[in-house]
Amino acid sequence: MSTFPSTARVIRRTIRATLAVAAAATVLCMTACAQPEPAASTSPPAMPTPAPSTPASAPPVPALTRSDIAALPAAVYDAVIPGLQPAPAGPLTASTAHSVMFDTPLFAADRVTPVARIPATDFRGQRTVVVPIRTDGPWALVLTPARQVLPSQVAPGDAAAPAQTVAWMPAANLAGSTALGKTVRISVVAQKLSILDTSGGVTASWSVGVGTEETPTPTGVTGYLQARYTDPEQGQSVHPIQLTTLHATAADEPFGGADGGLIGIHFFEQNTGAVSHGCVRVSAEAIDALNALPLGTLVTVEN
Repeated sequence: MSTFPSTARVIRRTIRATLAVAAAATVLCMTACAQPEPAASTSPPAMPTPAPSTPASAPPVPALTRSDIAALPAAVYDAVIPGLQPAPAGPLTASTAHSVMFDTPLFAADRVTPVARIPATDFRGQRTVVVPIRTDGPWALVLTPARQVLPSQVAPGDAAAPAQTVAWMPAANLAGSTALGKTVRISVVAQKLSILDTSGGVTASWSVGVGTEETPTPTGVTGYLQARYTDPEQGQSVHPIQLTTLHATAADEPFGGADGGLIGIHFFEQNTGAVSHGCVRVSAEAIDALNALPLGTLVTVEN
């Protein structure tokens, strides 16, 4: 028997070996060149839904000593206190008027900085009347009887001196409570004063005299009746002057005196037309009706 394989055997073996190598190469190529399966897509993790924002709570009332309060300027009818704020424009609402039992601090818009004090008594020696137009937690935003700036201090092109100011005070210092059932509305263009009930209905109306072009009655603002008194030196010994918290905006002292440019409502025989220094002149009948209203009654002056 021959020890060498025959030619046919060699050929068959060669073919089988070649096919095996080719198959292995094919498998290797398929393994090495195959594209990886795409990773399963996943949605991005859900972000937590933010909690609805809530308004910041009102800041606490700063603690002041009696000495601290006494050192503050008094917010009275003839004072000028830059830290006060202009009152919101237009008609305002208030349901009650109050008094203060002791000197009470007034704070700036930040409710941190004390800027003035409301004296326990006014220039007549009576309890000072204050009117809150808004409350926020331990705070009350009240109309004040003082000015923020004098008209003569306003630079040309700047906003006019505000006729009415406001400030924040501790609501706990509001004493007593007087219901405000009516309001007073004055129209400068129509030269008319009206008393309105709580629904806005006019219960009485009179023709009135208002400021001249040079000394106009301020408009677009709301103040309140802060005091009433007779003054023989001004010819008012019978009919009480109804003193508002509003101030002249065109002149420091339109009447030429030292009343702080206050706007009063008072009796005068000539009580129609543009005839005054900014005050509102009314008939005896109108003064009697105003005199029956409680102090703190809101007075809105419009065009």
